[in-house]
Amino acid sequence: MTVHSDTRPAAQPRNTTFRRRLLASATALVLVLGAGGVVYAANSAQPLPHSDMTAAPVASLPSFADLVQQVKPAVVSVRVKADETNHNVADRHNFDQFKGTPFEQFFKNFGQPDGNGNGPRFGHNGPQHHFVQAQGSGFFISPDGYIVTNNHVVDKAVTVQVVMDDGTKLDAKVIGTDAKTDLALLKVDGRTDFPFVKLSTTKARIGDWVVAMGNPFGLGGTVTAGIVSAQGRDIGSGPYDDFIQIDAPVNKGNSGGPTFNLKGEVIGINTAIYSPSGGSVGIAFDIPAATVQSVVAQLRSTGHVERGWLGVQIQPVTAEIADSLNLHESKGALITEPQADSPAAKAGLKSGDVITRVDGKAVEDARDLARKIAAYPPSSSVALTIIRNGSEQTVDLKLGKMKDQGTQQASAGDSGNKTLDSLGLQVAPASDVAGAGDSGLAIVGVDPNGKAAEIGLHEGDVILKSAGKTINSAGDLRRSMAEAKTAGKKNALLLIKRDANQLFVTVPVAAG
Repeated sequence: MTVHSDTRPAAQPRNTTFRRRLLASATALVLVLGAGGVVYAANSAQPLPHSDMTAAPVASLPSFADLVQQVKPAVVSVRVKADETNHNVADRHNFDQFKGTPFEQFFKNFGQPDGNGNGPRFGHNGPQHHFVQAQGSGFFISPDGYIVTNNHVVDKAVTVQVVMDDGTKLDAKVIGTDAKTDLALLKVDGRTDFPFVKLSTTKARIGDWVVAMGNPFGLGGTVTAGIVSAQGRDIGSGPYDDFIQIDAPVNKGNSGGPTFNLKGEVIGINTAIYSPSGGSVGIAFDIPAATVQSVVAQLRSTGHVERGWLGVQIQPVTAEIADSLNLHESKGALITEPQADSPAAKAGLKSGDVITRVDGKAVEDARDLARKIAAYPPSSSVALTIIRNGSEQTVDLKLGKMKDQGTQQASAGDSGNKTLDSLGLQVAPASDVAGAGDSGLAIVGVDPNGKAAEIGLHEGDVILKSAGKTINSAGDLRRSMAEAKTAGKKNALLLIKRDANQLFVTVPVAAG
């Protein structure tokens, strides 16, 4: 047998040469990826000439220090003493019934019992007031002491005090509030040299850097930074929601504080956050500066806000509605019903009209129309561009003054029912159903697993029209949907009365 011996020296174990090469390559690679000023090739010990490689530009994060120093003195903490007393007339009546009984003195001393020792305390002079302390933020918008904050910060305020950045405490009075946009205007007297900031006249772009300031958790003078995350958010807080979404940390107590762009201009007011936990998760909402500008101007002038009123019930134009009306795009606001004696009714606007422009400005959707009309003062003349029966028209009218609209309830009974199995509906002539009215087709039953339930039709709804034609029977509805199908349409447009309102709903003609 021949024995082969390893002829390599003992000091050179197997793979040593390979390891040396690997180490040399790794060292060169670290130098290439490192932070040094000289770049080395992966297989060379010599630096490359600068002419052979162009260094990548180094990105640097912005410093907000100069901006903060400039605008921070104009930001204040707002401290509020609010009256949260429950002036419940029924509670007072319940107390009155114990007069002259052995229990009268007990209720005078301890108030209305609710099983937990809570509730308003009534004595000889009525309810004893319950006060709470609240804190928020605000900022000066003029050197003579006008301060903007949120309405919910000063709601039910008895006294308001602002604390400036240098610790100065000043009494403030509420000049005016607007609950629909959650804005309030305060005033501090005695000086004309307050530090103040300006509202931006340009719309912030998604991705722009922003700085939020305020009084989170009562800490005062706090600065956070982030970017504009989104625009036009509707969070369901009011009829004119058009919030800017930012990711700068905003917490309880920041309400009413400003959000700045890098020019030191206020692009919005911190108003709300989305948070499962109650703290910042990087989603906050600002009232845009444009809204603040228009509302504050009226609050400063009159103490309240007056808005233009068109007098229509409207809804968005969905893709299905656009198809049923032969529209090229799903934009604009669809009129479901002009209100009686409203500017819209007097100008001849009709159910089924689609408003596409106001004074030449495009209407994106129903919310956009509401904001545009509300921005006009009452008695303003406006030109509305509408689409009616596929043709574009212009309607000139004078707006009224917005007022609160009441609602009324209707109920549906069950008389002469017919079944529309394809839709999962039971219907009857509205005239046969108590409270449903004199015309239309009342829905008296909805199959929870049927197409109608999926679409959103409810028991108690009344179908007034289908494809623009009046509907009074199940046969009318079937014929209308068959005609829409023959015309090549995928959807039929139903006009529905629900309680005191009207709305359009699209139904696939294949289900008819």
